[in-house]
Amino acid sequence: MEKQLHLNLLASKPPMAGLQSGSKIRMGPGRKRDFTPLPWSQYFETMEDVEVENDNSKDTFRIYSSGSHGPVLMLLHGGGHSALSWAVFTSVICSRINCRVVAMDLRGHGDTKVKNPDDLSAETMAKDIGKVVEALYGENPPPIMIIGHSMGGAIAVHTAASNHVPSLLGLCVIDVVEGTAMDALNSMQNFLRSRPKTFKSVENAIEWSVKSGQIRNIESARVSMVGQVKKCEEPLSSPGVSKSISEGIIEEEEEDEEGGESNHKRKKEDDQEIKKECLYTWRIELSKTEKYWEGWFKGLSSLFLTCSVPKLLLLAGVDRLDKDLTIGQMQGKFQMQVLPQCGHAVHEDAPEKVADALATFMVRHKFTEFKEGFP
Repeated sequence: MEKQLHLNLLASKPPMAGLQSGSKIRMGPGRKRDFTPLPWSQYFETMEDVEVENDNSKDTFRIYSSGSHGPVLMLLHGGGHSALSWAVFTSVICSRINCRVVAMDLRGHGDTKVKNPDDLSAETMAKDIGKVVEALYGENPPPIMIIGHSMGGAIAVHTAASNHVPSLLGLCVIDVVEGTAMDALNSMQNFLRSRPKTFKSVENAIEWSVKSGQIRNIESARVSMVGQVKKCEEPLSSPGVSKSISEGIIEEEEEDEEGGESNHKRKKEDDQEIKKECLYTWRIELSKTEKYWEGWFKGLSSLFLTCSVPKLLLLAGVDRLDKDLTIGQMQGKFQMQVLPQCGHAVHEDAPEKVADALATFMVRHKFTEFKEGFP
């Protein structure tokens, strides 16, 4: 199970078990799936850039929002992802309960622009959340529930524990636990090296994310991956460029000599096209953030337990629990729910299940009410 927990705690689940870096991913024959990107506006009502003061300069955080009344759900994404990873979840939760959603691109991620994007320390990122809340709502913010996935879950805990959000209602952490996170850090660099470095298009990146198991929900992948990759600043056609994803995925086709020949020819043409095209690459080089990883997760369980607000922990598997959390759960210090058949990106793979768990939790604590006609 530990191997599966390489679970990119920064980003998402690693390649499927038994798949070595560079190995072919064979897809069975069948209907061709649509990997075209979906727009943010299909899921969020507004998009804005929020300016905050930071040491004689201004940082700009990209924010996506929905809803006009009820408590605010502040959504914090995992490492390498962006606010768009919450897109499908947002449309579902807004249909369940009265709430407002604010999903932000954390520093160094998505379309957020900060003076020092390399400072991804837990302390700095937690302060960012407080500054954005203040910029949005002034001195009297509405009741806010912070919800974070993976790295974002760790930052949510640090934000709550440091009291950066004075109107904090509750805390929801998705699939990040100190014990398993610390264990998985040793293999993180290997996982990051195993990912393709470039893609020939956004569609290609979406296809990889689905076929590698990083995101198991194709709809979410089509909106989420747009926030994970960017156009390379200059065409990468040097011999040092890593293999593009088109070399890593091959469709299973009926075997016949003629087909085999045309496939080979098409592949050569594709390779030449890749050299000509401007490629896409990851927006953030996660491998360079290694010095901050331990600071995100070390002491996280006790920090989570000391937060005085109601807490919900959503996990992809019960084996994630470490000793502190097991004891805390037995003492009733937080509510826990396991959502099986999910990868690490639980809120992307099963947005309805996560929305249902969160809606039930919030209504039970009288933070909000179900919308008319639901459930």
